[in-house]
Amino acid sequence: MPLVIVGVGILILLILNGKFKVNAFISLLITAFAVGLLSNMNLIDILDSVLRGVGDTMSKVLLILAFGAMLGKLLEESGAAHTISFRMIDLMGLKNIQYALLMTGFLVGLPMMYNASFLVLIPIIFTFANITKLPVIWLALPLCSALSVAHCFLPPHPAPTYVSFIYGADVNKVLLYGLIPMVPACLIGGVWLSRYTKKLKSEPSPELFEERHFEKSQLPRLGVSILCAITPIILMLLGAIIDLSFGPPPGKAELTRLGIDNISGFYSQLFTGKGLSSHATYILSRIFSFIKFMSDANIALFAAVVIGIFTLGLRRGRTMEDVMHSSSKSIGAVSMIVLIIAGGGAFSQVLKDSHVIEYIRTISVSIHMNPLFMAFLVASIFRLAVGSATVATLATAPIMLPIMQQTGTSPELMVLATGAGSVMWSHFNDSGFWMFKEYFNLSVKETFQTWTLMESTIGVVGISTVLLLSIFI
Repeated sequence: MPLVIVGVGILILLILNGKFKVNAFISLLITAFAVGLLSNMNLIDILDSVLRGVGDTMSKVLLILAFGAMLGKLLEESGAAHTISFRMIDLMGLKNIQYALLMTGFLVGLPMMYNASFLVLIPIIFTFANITKLPVIWLALPLCSALSVAHCFLPPHPAPTYVSFIYGADVNKVLLYGLIPMVPACLIGGVWLSRYTKKLKSEPSPELFEERHFEKSQLPRLGVSILCAITPIILMLLGAIIDLSFGPPPGKAELTRLGIDNISGFYSQLFTGKGLSSHATYILSRIFSFIKFMSDANIALFAAVVIGIFTLGLRRGRTMEDVMHSSSKSIGAVSMIVLIIAGGGAFSQVLKDSHVIEYIRTISVSIHMNPLFMAFLVASIFRLAVGSATVATLATAPIMLPIMQQTGTSPELMVLATGAGSVMWSHFNDSGFWMFKEYFNLSVKETFQTWTLMESTIGVVGISTVLLLSIFI
């Protein structure tokens, strides 16, 4: 019966979001209440589950999303994204322009929401195409592949960050491991696939395309631009390297049980007995605990925003009032994404409180399928039906959680497998499909031959790489 309830809930979600075009946030809330009622929960208990799910989810991802939006806006308005793009081309040369665009997509796309980074970088594609006389789609696919991989695989993007908390994955490790499938996915789905598009004609749609011009003197320096873009990456990767080297520090409850006051004490115990003086042990433990603090996704992004405010804002002649106004607008732009993730948290909590997840856990031992491939399959079905990669990821994670726990699968790899499934089969019900079609002025058939094929290739390469990683992790 619980599986039937989950199936009915999924069907309700697909009908509301797919057929009747109900907003994903409202669809998820209605689905959460429907699953609760079908599981014989009373309305007050369902409401309590929904509120707790929203609260718990927002406490984990709200600051990450807010700071990510602020940083993206600073990169866009200051011209830092343009600086990175143009200098990449200068440094790598026209011969390697595709690889330069791929790296630009990664550097700009990691801290920015997909739609925002797409809109910022597309004018650069048309500018390069106009200057070099190279085919537009041949230039666009490497860039868009990097943006898609960052959006679906890598924190601090909303969906992978959210499901990292659902699966209990270390966000820093998800970022570190996610860089591995990103390389072949972009090279195959972006660079290699683009060779078959050279004869495809594409012109910008005059109604949608308006190039943003910056005078050379207006652009920030390359060093400052890259510093702001990769500060979160560097800090988060440092935390991941420490965890891989010494193991992740225990939580508060475990520290108390071990009689340790804080994380510094944990690292102090690790260094004790290694031939170091007490002074050296004290200094190293404080350094490592500070790095762990700075590697938290919330703090890493906040640090990048603070650096960006001064280097890309105040030092370039903008007033604090102007910078703060832009920051406020950037948060408003991602407000619906925040609500959709909150709806996903509500749905997840209702599944947990209605004991559906517990039931799935008990029967998962009889399912003879690799959990990573199953997560990929479930997410790809949601993506096909709903269109939104974010919604596909949010809906898949709570269903796969008990199976992951039962089988002992790496939670970090589960995040990546779910992300790989969520990027598959982009078609008419995906906003990214229409953005690509309209901005590049393609026919529906041409969009399937380029965008949809690229997305699906990224998904297939992604899950293949994750399955290979599971041999070692």
